[in-house]
Parts: sequence; C-alpha cells; structure tokens
Amino acid sequence: MDPLVASMKVAASGLEAQSTRIRIVSENLANARSTGDTPGADPFRRKTVTFASELDRATGASLVQVERLGVDEGAFSTEYDPGNPAANEQGIVKMPNVNMLIEMADMREANRSYEANLQSIKQSRDLISATIDLLRASQ
Repeated sequence: MDPLVASMKVAASGLEAQSTRIRIVSENLANARSTGDTPGADPFRRKTVTFASELDRATGASLVQVERLGVDEGAFSTEYDPGNPAANEQGIVKMPNVNMLIEMADMREANRSYEANLQSIKQSRDLISATIDLLRASQ
C-alpha cells in the first residue's frame, strides 16, 4: 500500500479514537453535578478511555484503537445539601468524582490531537493530488 494512503489510514484511526475521547469527556462534563436518585445512592462516576496500538496487517502501520471504556474508581466528594433528594439523614450528598479542570484539560488535549490528525490527512491528500498533477503533466 502507498505510504501516503497508509498515513491517511493511521490519521483516520486517530480521528476516531479522539472522537470517542471527546464524547466521553462531554459525558463527564454533562454529569458533573448528577447525584444519585435516593438518599445515600452513588452519583455519576467519571468515565475513562484507554487507547491501544493495533497493527494493521494491510499497511504494516500501527493504528490507535479504543481498548476499553472504564470508570474512575476515585472517591466521591461530598456536599452539605439537606434539600437534595439524594441527601442522607445528616444532609450530606455524594457528588460525582468529576473534576472540571481535568475534564477541560482532557477536552483541550483531545481537540488538539484531533486537529493534528485532521491536518495530517489534509497534507497527505495534498501530496497525493500534487503527485497526480505531476503525472498528468508528464504525459
């Protein structure tokens, strides 16, 4: 397979992986204040994404794949909110283990990785087009 086509395939796998990561970060941000339904119930638990390298036998290139989606087993924070339906008898509510600063940093990193992969595809496409134009001109 042509190295430029292979590079596009590698970058496309990166786009797909980062799209998944952006979706998971978005879910975490959307649920940053989602508590349990009943007193003492566990709230939303932060989701995580694990990537792995996978060999593409057709191109010999290493593609990135989402290996698994998991949950962060970190401790929940607590808040005093006696009016909340999820509050226990002392008025304490378990809050999700989502840290907005970490999620925003993850979102920014995923966005930049996505843009870099997209730029790689654009560059490969431009080089393929330039090669085709040269071949046409030489005939």
